[in-house]
Amino acid sequence: MTNLKVGGVPEHFNYPWYLTLKNKEYTKENINLRWQDFPGGTGAMCKALRAGEVDIAIVLTEGIIKDIAAGNPSKIVQTFVETPLIWGIHVAKDSKFKKIEDLEHATIAISRYGSGSHLMAIVNAFNQGWNVENLKFKVIGNLQGGIDALTNGDADYFMWEHFTTKPLVDNGTFRRVDNCPTPWPCFVVAVRNEVLENNASEVKKVLDIINSQTTNFKEIEDIDKILAKRYEQKLEDIQKWLKITEWNDGKPITKNLITRIQNKMVSFNVIEEKKNSKEFVKNMYI
Repeated sequence: MTNLKVGGVPEHFNYPWYLTLKNKEYTKENINLRWQDFPGGTGAMCKALRAGEVDIAIVLTEGIIKDIAAGNPSKIVQTFVETPLIWGIHVAKDSKFKKIEDLEHATIAISRYGSGSHLMAIVNAFNQGWNVENLKFKVIGNLQGGIDALTNGDADYFMWEHFTTKPLVDNGTFRRVDNCPTPWPCFVVAVRNEVLENNASEVKKVLDIINSQTTNFKEIEDIDKILAKRYEQKLEDIQKWLKITEWNDGKPITKNLITRIQNKMVSFNVIEEKKNSKEFVKNMYI
């Protein structure tokens, strides 16, 4: 058996992984795949990839591109979710901030530097025409840390995936002032270079299994009800999310896409300079 560790956020996007593990589909291919939840998000997963604590990670596109550019010894093997991620911009329910314009000089809660919540705060600032140099950040670790920071007044606003935080908006913990979609496909599959060198065929089998699962994921009977219950979401919110979410199903990520994303990230001052796109990508289907 080949042992592989995969990490991802404990959110509805990754339910296809849960199903394939539950059905022991990797075991049938002689692969012992172990899943690890990362409530801290992409920044925590980039750290785990660097440390060899996970072999494969389902990470936010902007976070892993920034970290590979900074020396993370991993490659993107494919897009996982093709569609943008919708980031909700949240304040505490009785915050003095009422609209997006009010937040220009406010303190932003982020899970960690290099995470999606950090990078998308920069993207949002550019969209609003604010001076990115003046942004103030408070590192809070994860979603619970964001709840605590806004509730206690340690930070003023917090960006996290719209549907994951919707129950917190519904129950009055947060108030959402706006949304900010990613200007690129949201999740990719990243694999450590060492694993790609030593276990490329096993990685490809893992991708084949998960891509087969996502191809027909929306057709699973009562999938909306299953997801609503598991992730404590309203049925109508999960139905809306399913409608706007498309998985990749196995098309390799192109160097052109990486170049376009890097161009955007340079213009947002998220990365300093563009690198050769082949440094970021490994095509498993050649």
